[in-house]
Amino acid sequence: MEFREISTFLQVAQYQSFSKAARHLGYSQAAVTIQIKQLEQELGVHLFDRIGKQISLTHQGQVFYQYAVSIRNELEQAKNAVSDPSTLSGKLCLGTIESICASIFPDLLAEYHRLHPEVTISIVTDSPGVLLDRMNENTIDIVYLLDRRIYDNRWCKTLEEPEENIFVASPDHELALVKRELELDEVLRFPFFLTEKDASYRHMLEQYLASINRSVKPFLEIGNTEFIIHMLLKNTGISFLPKFTVQRELQQKQLTALNVRGFQMQTWRQIFYHKNKWVTREMQEFLRLADKMS
Repeated sequence: MEFREISTFLQVAQYQSFSKAARHLGYSQAAVTIQIKQLEQELGVHLFDRIGKQISLTHQGQVFYQYAVSIRNELEQAKNAVSDPSTLSGKLCLGTIESICASIFPDLLAEYHRLHPEVTISIVTDSPGVLLDRMNENTIDIVYLLDRRIYDNRWCKTLEEPEENIFVASPDHELALVKRELELDEVLRFPFFLTEKDASYRHMLEQYLASINRSVKPFLEIGNTEFIIHMLLKNTGISFLPKFTVQRELQQKQLTALNVRGFQMQTWRQIFYHKNKWVTREMQEFLRLADKMS
């Protein structure tokens, strides 16, 4: 039994597809099929059920999968044990939403790069659902997102921090000049700059408004939080954003949080990795730093 065959088996099990595993590994589909057949012959069991184009682990395959994950992790530990512990030089793929990428990642990744300049980092920005799916497919190492509290026994969560979401405008906006609590209907009649519909905090807002027979109609929708902030600074409308994305502008009194009577909405910053993922030293250091700087 060769480790190459075990590695191929893990990829096929992860993707539930011979063709996807082959693309990921850089093999032909025929080569992947041969390796799996050789492994099945050596073990004397069928590892996969093949029904049409669909494949799934058999019971024996599920049992072997747990051992295969352990073998892979033990080998990675052995590699790390004999490598230079003082230098990180691998790759790290991070998945996040645009608002975190724009507001939290610059400082976090600048510090990471200062400490570990040899590490190559790639970033994928998308909706939480897409990012978590890609993490399940092992194409993203770590997901850092903002959403309701999420739990799944396939994932390990290393950070869970509450975040307030607020209505925000220029201090020169007419609502910012009102010296009392605002009514929600007063706020909703103004033009809004909003993130795209798949942003978790926008979805939560729309769900809440629908529950009270209200709605918000955006003047502009865009996935770029920085652009929204620039528009707010020009006093051209209102937005609904996580407070941490505009913390600097609030502190410098360039923007103002609108005080809406009886309204409070909280989301959670969370960091995940797949429980079957071998946690590299590059991942360990990012998780440590993200927790320290949160």
